Amino acid sequence: MGHKGRVIFLHSSSELYGASKILIYVIEIFKKLGYSTLLILPGEGPFRVEVEKRGIEVVILNLGILRRKYFNPIGILNRGRKFLKAYRYLNQIHKEEPIKLVYSNTLAVIVGAIFAKRNKINHIWHIHEIINSPRFLVRFLARQIDGVQRKPIVVSESVAQHWSGLLNVQPEVIHNGIEYEPFLNGKKAVHEKTGLPNDRKIVTMIGRVNPGKGQLFFLKMAKEVIREHPDALFLLVGDPYPGYESILEEIGGFIQDHGLGKHVMDLGFRSDIPDILKCTQVFVLPSVLPDSFPTVVLEAMASALPVVATRSGGASEMLIDGETGYLIAPEDVEIGSEKINRLLAHPEEAVVMGIKGRDRVLNNFSYGQFAQKMEDYICQLFPETKN
Repeated sequence: MGHKGRVIFLHSSSELYGASKILIYVIEIFKKLGYSTLLILPGEGPFRVEVEKRGIEVVILNLGILRRKYFNPIGILNRGRKFLKAYRYLNQIHKEEPIKLVYSNTLAVIVGAIFAKRNKINHIWHIHEIINSPRFLVRFLARQIDGVQRKPIVVSESVAQHWSGLLNVQPEVIHNGIEYEPFLNGKKAVHEKTGLPNDRKIVTMIGRVNPGKGQLFFLKMAKEVIREHPDALFLLVGDPYPGYESILEEIGGFIQDHGLGKHVMDLGFRSDIPDILKCTQVFVLPSVLPDSFPTVVLEAMASALPVVATRSGGASEMLIDGETGYLIAPEDVEIGSEKINRLLAHPEEAVVMGIKGRDRVLNNFSYGQFAQKMEDYICQLFPETKN
């Protein structure tokens, strides 16, 4: 056991998207500070493979993760059973080796907070979400946050503002920061590696398929842009959350109905994101629901790409409108396609914006800044960590 105590990390997904990548950094910070760590994931997936490469201990256990598809009587009963099983497991490992801290990554994991409160164990909630509905769930989560912690971590000012009116606690804003080296390297031979054409203007969006990410909005803009840029190729990268597979059918139907087959490629989940971004001319974040602080925007900016993003959460804190890209209203197809057209028609302007974006993430959202703020936060909770 680490000489400073054992920390249990609970996460809502076994996929390797933004919140998962950030959690890897958090676990490594705790290990560096001398804590023993255990990560509990709800299933198999690429996230487990990545963390085990780094020597992080992992257990697979259904944690009763909250998903909209379970908001019905049968679903609630199902979640209750999984919750009890996960609670008993936490109780078992606590008896075997006392837990010093439970770290819940995302609000979809509630078992850790309730277990920590009942057993008088320290708890950290790392909040990545802006949730507006259903209202009963929002109120329930606010009560859970208030019940276990004086100062949860939130990933952006937008998330802090959303929850501040509901909570009796003051959230601590720690912007995500990542290691940018894979995105800073040259572009040599990346088209061959990715299988993407090198004679097309590529516009890319990356994100899990769900109602908030805006894949259909992206395709509506694509339909308009190809009128002016028939050589443009629009990439969809990301797979669906369980329960949202039907959106893939909508995406396929839209592509077929509007004759976009030669202009859109749906790549699904990809692990070679740095290379895909190196093949890209314009990056788009078309979120139609609030997106807290999308890590993929940091990756795109580090790749020196201009970004067109909706004013729906943390993107407004990341981009400087008109300097590193453009901010647009959700579902505004006319303005969104106009901005994409402009960047494709004026590649020199796109390059200047991309360079400014790269400078901005390196200066304002670096991994070093993130790690220092996390260490300071941990030391506030455990002053002995400074020793």
